[in-house]
Amino acid sequence: MFETSIKDDTMKDHTIGHCPMACEKLNGFMSRVGDRWSVLVILALDGMGMMRFNELKRHLGITQRMLSRTLRELERDGLVRRTVHDTVPPRVDYELTALGESFGDPIRYLGDWGLKHLEQIDAARADFDAKHPD
Repeated sequence: MFETSIKDDTMKDHTIGHCPMACEKLNGFMSRVGDRWSVLVILALDGMGMMRFNELKRHLGITQRMLSRTLRELERDGLVRRTVHDTVPPRVDYELTALGESFGDPIRYLGDWGLKHLEQIDAARADFDAKHPD
């Protein structure tokens, strides 16, 4: 079982795997940042720096609704900063906060792992699909 000790003022000492309070809080965060679009937005902002909404939309191939929703949740979690410039037309920039930048390292590692193992993943999927036709 995965066990990592967490200590802070609100949760005292908990171990993941045996900690209802810490796991509940972590679950909410992980469900958001573990989704496909959040990971891709963080990777894009980490690699490209500050980007405008439509730049992100084109870069990721995401719908406007999904991007708006994803950015709003990442901003709520303190990972993304939204800056509105008082111009006509309005200009809105998005960038990672310091917290978001610190999250970039594990996300990059996950992305690198995925790229490194794409062929194996594709082969496993093809093998599974061949054995389990729908």
